[in-house]
Amino acid sequence: MTVGTYETNLAGDGLRIGIVQARFNDIVGSGLLKACLAQLEQLGVAHQDILHVTVPGALEIPLALQKMAESEQFDALIALGAVIRGETYHFELVSNESGAGITRVGLDYGIPIANAVLTTENDEQAEARMTEKGADAARVAVEMANLTQALEELQEAGDEE
Repeated sequence: MTVGTYETNLAGDGLRIGIVQARFNDIVGSGLLKACLAQLEQLGVAHQDILHVTVPGALEIPLALQKMAESEQFDALIALGAVIRGETYHFELVSNESGAGITRVGLDYGIPIANAVLTTENDEQAEARMTEKGADAARVAVEMANLTQALEELQEAGDEE
């Protein structure tokens, strides 16, 4: 038996990427965005194929992602932000609901979403992770957009048989 293998594809040329960034904890969000955009450029995603929007906070990210997904103008989406633990339960509520909403949009619309909404104990942890996580989000978006397209082509080929 021969096992087929799909090779990871990080070529971003021709891909359309939407980015939603929360403005709350803006220093971290801006750091995530800077690293994300630099990595997208390295992967070959053209500037004109990127749309960046901002929203007030992490709870607003899923709605903006949903509207982008509904437009069918993007191959992948990226969520950027930071939820930093405070003294109340609000941290758990925001991080859990934001994460669940982001996942739901991706599954409901069949579009890859790289979730780079950091959840950390303090500002220092968030700032230490923002560059790596921003770049990682770009790689995830490009890889999953290419994989999704390849799997859709496979399905279409199977439908034609």
